[in-house]
Amino acid sequence: MKRALVVCPGRGSYERGSLGSLQDRSPAARAVITDADAIRSAADRVPVSELDRRPWRSLDHVAGENASLLTATCSLADLADLDRDRYAVVGLCGNSMGWYTALGASGALPMLDALDLIDTMGAWQADNVLGGQLLYPVCRDDWSRDPEKEEVVEAAIARVREAGHGAWWSIRLGGHAVLGADDAGLKMLLAALPKIDAGARTFPLQLPLHSAFHTPLLAPTRDRAVEALADLGWRPPEVPLTDGRGYTFRPFSADPRALRDYTLDHQVVETFDLGAAVHSALAFCAPDVVVALGPGNPLGGPLARILVQSGYFGLRTRADFEARQAADPVLLSFGLGPQRAALVA
Repeated sequence: MKRALVVCPGRGSYERGSLGSLQDRSPAARAVITDADAIRSAADRVPVSELDRRPWRSLDHVAGENASLLTATCSLADLADLDRDRYAVVGLCGNSMGWYTALGASGALPMLDALDLIDTMGAWQADNVLGGQLLYPVCRDDWSRDPEKEEVVEAAIARVREAGHGAWWSIRLGGHAVLGADDAGLKMLLAALPKIDAGARTFPLQLPLHSAFHTPLLAPTRDRAVEALADLGWRPPEVPLTDGRGYTFRPFSADPRALRDYTLDHQVVETFDLGAAVHSALAFCAPDVVVALGPGNPLGGPLARILVQSGYFGLRTRADFEARQAADPVLLSFGLGPQRAALVA
């Protein structure tokens, strides 16, 4: 049996190719989907299983009020299908909204409470996008950190602030910076950051229908969450759970109030560092493999870069990672067909 660190993806993971992810699932996965549909129906919103069947429409599938629970349900359904005879889950973490998913997956919240948290936070984004986010590369071709690119990002943020606008690191995503800014600041960042062509994508890349998550612009959402969601069933996780600061909440001994306060306050308005989360979880949990939940494979690139930058598994370069993946994979994704087959019961 292999020890697995499981990582839950963020809200933007459900894409056109994810349609149908919730159909024809196992009984264990269907139980999760049924619970999520019940949460949506109780709030008079379209069930996630119905959204998953509909033809792709950005306003339906990308908007936060739908994408949040849609993404989380796919992730939790994948976890329900993980073969526990071959993989022992020794730790959990998540990227951005994936932190909420990890709360339910780890048992730090009862599943229905976790689904309610996710859907509620997503619903508050309806017609309420605050600022925006953009994505920008900050690593070299071999996936090592590039301090010069990071300095370029810092200089662009400083210029925006000097002009009287808001800009911040939103997510430290391995080899990419996710920056959050107010509307004017976002325009300045898009103009100030040097263009980088990478295949079919050109950076900086604005993320559609995203607020400036994990920045002070989300203070109104933080205040609303503290008022409305503090009474959920917060409790210690059943497996180690590592947050966006790199702090691990331990089974039995974690303070439920600390979990609540981090979730509803700190991470809403402060930078979420996926690299710190994964680095700490690797050190604390000593996994044999890292498992990325679906939908899709949005975490594949970031996690590969984080593994290289951490040196875990003896990986130091992109070439090291690719050779190890070909011989004995250490990163497995539910979003990749052959790897999925190796993960499910």
